[in-house]
Amino acid sequence: MPGSAVTRSTAPTGPVDSLAVARWCARNGWPVHPLAPGQKTPAANCGACRHRCHGPAHCACIKAGRWCHGFHAATTSSERVDGWWSAHPGFGVGVACGAADLVVIDVDAHAAEVPDRTRLLPGIPIGHRVNLAGLATGFDTLALLAALRGKPSPAEDKETLRVRTPSGGLHIWYRNPRPEIRYRSSTGSSSRVALAWQVDVRSDNGYIVAPGTRTTTGTYTPIGTTRSVSDLPQWLATDLLRTGHVPTLGSAGAGPAGPPPRRARGSAPKAALRVLEPLLAEVGACAVVASGASFTEKLNRAAFTAGGLLPGGHLSEEEAWTSLLQVAHHARPHQQRRNKAIIASALSAGAQRPFHPRGRS
Repeated sequence: MPGSAVTRSTAPTGPVDSLAVARWCARNGWPVHPLAPGQKTPAANCGACRHRCHGPAHCACIKAGRWCHGFHAATTSSERVDGWWSAHPGFGVGVACGAADLVVIDVDAHAAEVPDRTRLLPGIPIGHRVNLAGLATGFDTLALLAALRGKPSPAEDKETLRVRTPSGGLHIWYRNPRPEIRYRSSTGSSSRVALAWQVDVRSDNGYIVAPGTRTTTGTYTPIGTTRSVSDLPQWLATDLLRTGHVPTLGSAGAGPAGPPPRRARGSAPKAALRVLEPLLAEVGACAVVASGASFTEKLNRAAFTAGGLLPGGHLSEEEAWTSLLQVAHHARPHQQRRNKAIIASALSAGAQRPFHPRGRS
């Protein structure tokens, strides 16, 4: 199958138990961990871990082969898998997405009030000419995003594993074809980090319920016949960058030494400068860190804020672009095209949320 990573073992068919599911996932290189019987949450820690204030990195239980700390204990060891689920057949199966290099698009179908159109696709203004009649769930917002990109909705992607959830949602499984780029998990369709309204992402520092797992509300059921996992489409990878799901870039190099360049002040009012300059300073400070430092998030925030200053004339578009490009290229000079894309998207989004800086100008 072009552009896909076919799983390395045959998926269980028909009624299956959790041990068979866990074995199948582990054979495909997806680390698994137990879920509480009938639930979609990790099995409880041992008594000692529940009463001690320590993180997974300092937990002796994980090293000893126990399942404390949820997805942090996930494993592909056949010995551990057989031991855990043979002793506790009621356990469900969770897959540690980051460790498996998976990016799972989590589409919700919750009955909820549809937000204002400015919040449906973070960072993308939706003009009033776009008819949103009938929009009700994450299936609709994901389809809208795909349509804007000229692509079919991932919810209809028959070339990758898709799993129907008991609540009527959908998990769309993709493989991260570039493991040096890490993707942040988002849950709850937060306004801060979400691919779209009622569309979240499970990847690093997150887990997903394995297909075939049964809970008290129903079974996570694969749909269609595909049990392979395709590569994450490039257009989705680009949108995940736009929405702040890429907090670090593994290929990032060190920025130049020295303080960031001073922004071009032009005629920008002092009140606007007081709002924007601390955010620009945070972006510039990323130059001393070879990678990470939440550079993308900080540049997004600075550009979004600058965009909010444009409609009221508190900042000119030229001043905004000059300041943002200078500091971004200082911090990450090797990714100038990406810097421009982040700035353009965030400026556009910010312009849809104009605000007036406090203070006299």
